[in-house]
Amino acid sequence: MTEITHSSAPLTTRQQGASRRWAVLPILEVALLATGLVLPWLLQDYLTVYATRVLILCLFALSFDLVWGYAGIMSFGQAAFFGSAGYGVALLARDLGIVSMFLVLPAGILIGFAFALLLGGFLLLGRHPASVIFVALGTLTGSYACDRLARGWYYLGGQNGIPSIPPMTVGSYDLTEGMAFYYVALGFLIAVYLLCRFLMRSQFGLALAGLRENEQRIAFFGYKVQHLKAIIFSLAGAIAGLAGSLYAFHEGFVWPNMLGVVISTQVVLYVLFGGSGTLIGAVIGTIVIEAISFWLSNSYQDIWPIILGVLLLLVILFRPAGLVSLVVSQRERVGTFGRPPGRG
Repeated sequence: MTEITHSSAPLTTRQQGASRRWAVLPILEVALLATGLVLPWLLQDYLTVYATRVLILCLFALSFDLVWGYAGIMSFGQAAFFGSAGYGVALLARDLGIVSMFLVLPAGILIGFAFALLLGGFLLLGRHPASVIFVALGTLTGSYACDRLARGWYYLGGQNGIPSIPPMTVGSYDLTEGMAFYYVALGFLIAVYLLCRFLMRSQFGLALAGLRENEQRIAFFGYKVQHLKAIIFSLAGAIAGLAGSLYAFHEGFVWPNMLGVVISTQVVLYVLFGGSGTLIGAVIGTIVIEAISFWLSNSYQDIWPIILGVLLLLVILFRPAGLVSLVVSQRERVGTFGRPPGRG
């Protein structure tokens, strides 16, 4: 595989001055991390439960940002991996009594990865490169098919789903909703975020960025374009599977909507609203949309979806790069890869 090289030309005075400016992105990340660490101590119990759900959805949004924001793959069926993992761990808990976190979460990750690998192999690894529309409609169809299958299969509970899932355990401790589950979800979100950040700042991430901007040129450099897409698609499926597993145990039940088009569209809005191709934008978009939805649903119970829809439309219309573009420059959003120019 050919390596994409970097220019070794010396930096100009203006470029050197720009490189010494404070980077906003790390400050934003640290601020969100600090807020997340102290938040449960400031919130009432029911808000801590809601905040835990938001953290899990942030994890789900990261999975979509990987495929769309970095690889340019429009997956309108991301909920299929999220929901299938949720159903999988629910069946393990209901039928086999397996509720240990060290067993059910790896199982959920494996389910999401395997399903994404299967669907990605079908859509992306054909003889001819798949178009964006083909992949978008293919994933949308897969999500819809999973939703209909769950609704019509008695073993999966049909329309009612699988209720009363036993709590997940860590050793002899039952991990129920509250502060303990919040910090578990936060820990997984931080770990996955750091892993994604490392990958996206590596040679692999640079190849994905090039793939998104100019697929033909990346293929000319010798990269197996379709293989790169299948790899990131499967990795994103694994992350969605982790999120779905956590979501199932946190809510205590699973239902067909977890697999369907509504949640698949919802995660697209999270990423577009916050800013695709940034990772932190997916987190910010999820938090802001869920916080606004919570407030609007309590204050304007009859018309809150209309208000939220107009707000989302305005932000996407006037800030196509998302909320994160208000504070993070385009250069910093793209990022740097490998050794800085002029060194080594």
